[in-house]
Amino acid sequence: MTFQESSGMGSSTKNQLMYELNNIIASLAFNGLQVKQLIKTSFLEILCISLENGAIFPEHTSPRDAELIVLEGEITFFINEQQFDLHKYQHFRFPKEVRHWVQATENSKFLIIR
Repeated sequence: MTFQESSGMGSSTKNQLMYELNNIIASLAFNGLQVKQLIKTSFLEILCISLENGAIFPEHTSPRDAELIVLEGEITFFINEQQFDLHKYQHFRFPKEVRHWVQATENSKFLIIR
């Protein structure tokens, strides 16, 4: 759902604000690995990842330093021969171009912000 609001100061588009409301995160199913891009600009990307219990997000790298925020469930994050058990509401920061992978230890959703 998209909303536009004018400041009432003429019809200039610079005075309009746009809002968007959706339920993409809530509606993302626990069915293996699901990846949904929420936002992508030249300087920001936000991904929502859904992992079913036991599912794996295969080894890969990030093109930018990244922030991971667990929204629901529990995951294990593997990087540099270390593993980090991450729980609901935890935040984890990791560097670009370092190979890593993720396994869900229960149905989980998390955001990647990079």
